[in-house]
Amino acid sequence: MSAKRVTSQDVATQAGVSRTTVSLVLNDVPGIQISEETRRRVVEVAEELGYVPEASAQALASRRVKIIGLILTRSPHHITSDTFLTQILDGLIEVVHEKGLRLLIDIIKAQHQKEAYLQLVRSKRIDGVILSGPRIDDEALRLLEQEGFPTVIMGHLPGIDGCSVDVDNCAAAQQAVTHLISLGHRRIDCITNADLSYTAAEERLQGYRRALESAGIGYEPDLVRYGDFDPDSGYHQMMDLLEQRPMGKKAFTAAFVASDVVAFGAKAAIRDKGLNVPREIALVGFDDVPISRYTDPPLTTVKLPARELGRVAGDHLVRLIGGEKLHGSRVLLDTQLVIRESCGASIR
Repeated sequence: MSAKRVTSQDVATQAGVSRTTVSLVLNDVPGIQISEETRRRVVEVAEELGYVPEASAQALASRRVKIIGLILTRSPHHITSDTFLTQILDGLIEVVHEKGLRLLIDIIKAQHQKEAYLQLVRSKRIDGVILSGPRIDDEALRLLEQEGFPTVIMGHLPGIDGCSVDVDNCAAAQQAVTHLISLGHRRIDCITNADLSYTAAEERLQGYRRALESAGIGYEPDLVRYGDFDPDSGYHQMMDLLEQRPMGKKAFTAAFVASDVVAFGAKAAIRDKGLNVPREIALVGFDDVPISRYTDPPLTTVKLPARELGRVAGDHLVRLIGGEKLHGSRVLLDTQLVIRESCGASIR
């Protein structure tokens, strides 16, 4: 025989309050005047009896499902290749556990964004959403803003005044390329992390251009290629650059690759062409994924606070769901250039 399930009426009877009071306290419904003594008594009795509220009853009482969504606008193939994402998830999941929430992860293709976003919001399956990797053409995100649905952008999207958590991609990329210039490199190619519909890719390319311009080096479109989040794209784009690489003074001597994962593929292409990193081509990445320090040679890169990005985005979404006004707030976290062996010594 199974033990009788403890009900909210059992908690109410022993605590000397109504079932409504038990529901309001245990679901932490905002705006309700209940004394701290009563709250404490209800919580203590619930713990003593081992009462576990039914999820459906909790949702009805609080008008929340206690689930937040993480939307990824990339293909499953790209996501499985992205070790940076796992660090973001680590920070976000920590917040989810602390707040007694659950996390729903949805992968949405760009052409289906509008319908998928609205379906999630209007189905009441989640209380709020974090969007990772916004695209410039993301009309669905503007619809979420219009509906006033709790939303945090992990990144940046011009024209959206909602809450965002990001790094200064442009300044970080500029610092990385400036370091290569300081070592004497004048012809530096660039492979982006993704196509330029992703705002982070466009910002990192902008940082590359600013570094060149600040040093009086002309921007050459022929030295730029566009990655696609994974090592394969880095390999093929670098191979294309190497096959068109002239000899002598016109040859590029360094590469800025705006993603470590893409840079791993680029480095393999350099190796397969019989060239050496950093002796013949210096290499700098972006993200500082954990394996970067263990490659041969260890990769110079821009360290992003991946875990903190997840934590701060989660914290801000919880605050939005709780009714805080964070409209227009943009948090920029610090980055750091981590110099390792892949960029080599000065060639001056």
